Amino acid sequence: MTTETRALSRTAEIRAVARQDAARAAGMLETFIAGLFDIPVAELVINVDQYSLNSLNGFFRSGTDDFFFKFHQEEGEEEMTGEYYRADILSGAGLPVDQPVHMSTLPGEQLLVYRRRTDPRFSDVLFELDQTPDTNAIERARQAETDLNKHILKVACETLHPVTPDEAASEPIHRLFYERLVDLPGGHYPGGRLAKFYVGKRFDFPNGVSLRWEDMADAGIRVNGVTHAATLRQAFDDAHRRYEPANTASAGGIVAHGDAHNANVWYVRSKERDRLAFFDPAFAGNKVPALLAEVKSTFHNIFAHPFWLYNPEMAAERYRAEVRLADGILDFETDWRLSPARKALLEAKADTFWRPWLRHLSDRNMLPDDWEDIIRTGLFLSPTLVMNLNAGEGADRHNPVSSAIGLSVALSAASRPVEGADMFSEFFDRIRPE
Repeated sequence: MTTETRALSRTAEIRAVARQDAARAAGMLETFIAGLFDIPVAELVINVDQYSLNSLNGFFRSGTDDFFFKFHQEEGEEEMTGEYYRADILSGAGLPVDQPVHMSTLPGEQLLVYRRRTDPRFSDVLFELDQTPDTNAIERARQAETDLNKHILKVACETLHPVTPDEAASEPIHRLFYERLVDLPGGHYPGGRLAKFYVGKRFDFPNGVSLRWEDMADAGIRVNGVTHAATLRQAFDDAHRRYEPANTASAGGIVAHGDAHNANVWYVRSKERDRLAFFDPAFAGNKVPALLAEVKSTFHNIFAHPFWLYNPEMAAERYRAEVRLADGILDFETDWRLSPARKALLEAKADTFWRPWLRHLSDRNMLPDDWEDIIRTGLFLSPTLVMNLNAGEGADRHNPVSSAIGLSVALSAASRPVEGADMFSEFFDRIRPE
């Protein structure tokens, strides 16, 4: 391995060490950060954080000041497209974003350093509300979400412009979707996380049910009695075609964060009205495909909760799930539901971003006929490619119950019901432009 290759994979090396030995990884990070920015680094602590699925974050002291650091790292990111960490684009457009005091954007050495704040992340506030609902606190969170959505919408409307396929393909947001479906370089499909997590693997579900990819990939999908149009294989194949970067230009491009899940959002409390502010703009851009920009945040801030994606052990304690394969139908039954806090966020996201945004695109003749399919694809890919949902062969964090819930939610998002309704069809009915 060359010195250059080692430099490009430094963050990957530190992440791998952190999984086994946090103290050693902290020492490596102290040396790494000190060398990157030519500053003294001491007392570095890595956070134990269920939301850091592809990143590390924590705190350190430099001189008399305290700082917060975070870096995002993808497998093979040196082969991926796009320029990363463009916080200046967001601030220039008027979006609320915390500016780093130190920043490195080189592949394999991408890292942001912020002055340490006392504000909690929005993810932590909502996690508490999932466990202990509080009507007043939920309403304050809804208001903060509403205000942020209105801000996002304003910037989206002001910055919307036609983009070429090449311009759309240049945005780093594709690292979150298409580039996790294929092997890089070369683009072999199925590859990437899709092949690593699912293709050819054994899946373990509750009550000792085990199924192979080959058994279930082409089965019809039924979730809590509602039959859906696409199979598991079709959902991924459609995603590979639909989210090929050059195919994402149809609705134009905008300035957007691209990965504004709530672990990348500060919750700033105030006496009058709480507010939200972004950080970690790893996938920010000014030509972000207009229908992709808010897809991941919509899923991860709402449908991934309560508990099943980020806290699978809690899901196994609180919920029931069954999976059956019979007569060509993969049948999921679960008692998982959105919490009151997530329902409030869903209503806010639908009413103050998605519906007016789709209306705006339609009024400008920039809303493609297949807009619902495009959004559904992103909602499906958001959980399936961010983490291995398989509790069987090659399992990581998930157990049979959380795996059943996660796959049922993802497959419900992937395609319309053949008949009947579910939370996703109700969401799309709510945001459909008149």
